[in-house]
Amino acid sequence: MADGQWSPGRVAGEAYVSAPVLDVTEPARQRRLTVLPRLLLLLPHYVVLFFLHIAAVLTVIAGWFGALVLGRLPQPVFRYLAGYLGYRTRVAASEMLLVDRYPPFALTPPSDHPVRVEVRPTDLNRLAVLFRLPLMIPAAVVQSLALSGWWALSVLWWLITLVLGRMPRPLMEATGAVLRYQVRFAAYALMLTPAYPTGLFGDDGLPVTEPLSRSLTRPLVMSGAGKLLLALFLLLGIAGCVTASVRAPDEGGSYDYGLHGAPPSAPVQPLA
Repeated sequence: MADGQWSPGRVAGEAYVSAPVLDVTEPARQRRLTVLPRLLLLLPHYVVLFFLHIAAVLTVIAGWFGALVLGRLPQPVFRYLAGYLGYRTRVAASEMLLVDRYPPFALTPPSDHPVRVEVRPTDLNRLAVLFRLPLMIPAAVVQSLALSGWWALSVLWWLITLVLGRMPRPLMEATGAVLRYQVRFAAYALMLTPAYPTGLFGDDGLPVTEPLSRSLTRPLVMSGAGKLLLALFLLLGIAGCVTASVRAPDEGGSYDYGLHGAPPSAPVQPLA
């Protein structure tokens, strides 16, 4: 199932082929009038995502039982979860200022939309399905740290984009890397793919072909500055986690050991 028509070739083994593909077409410029109230403009989508998320939770529970029996997700379950993943990814790309185009209110977007997600129906390892929750923990930590670090300085990224009318290339690369890893983690959590989330720092080690025009994440080739920014996101996420863990106890006498710094758009957070 694909949002667009592009399909990746066999580049680095079957595990990589079965990984979800995120394709983000870079905008030439961003309209400052849409950058300024970006989160306010996305409020209707957050309401829609709230209900889609509830349906996704129920669907993935049913899909878990189905995958244990069939060795793959039932087709209706796969179709809805793939559409849900694409919808929330388009909203996330807009709120993270990667694209200027407003996301459509549809699980299947127009073919010319700048954000496309492709996942393929494939067989699943029943043992990996059975222990999916504990297997998700390492990738969940990495994703939470990267997202927390990005949102810790999100006001700065917003101001830079507002002033320049575009996101600087290194920042766009690092932001695209965070979003792509989020998509890969969510697809694994939703059992849309057996491929474990990898490639946070790009595709430099893969025998990729020449990237298509203006595609940020197909493949994701990061500059040194982009990788440094991504490392900064992780360090900020770690700092936020450590700070939260050593805070004074709350009124109930217990400590908050959660990962903080999550974006204000709670509905697009990955399923745990």
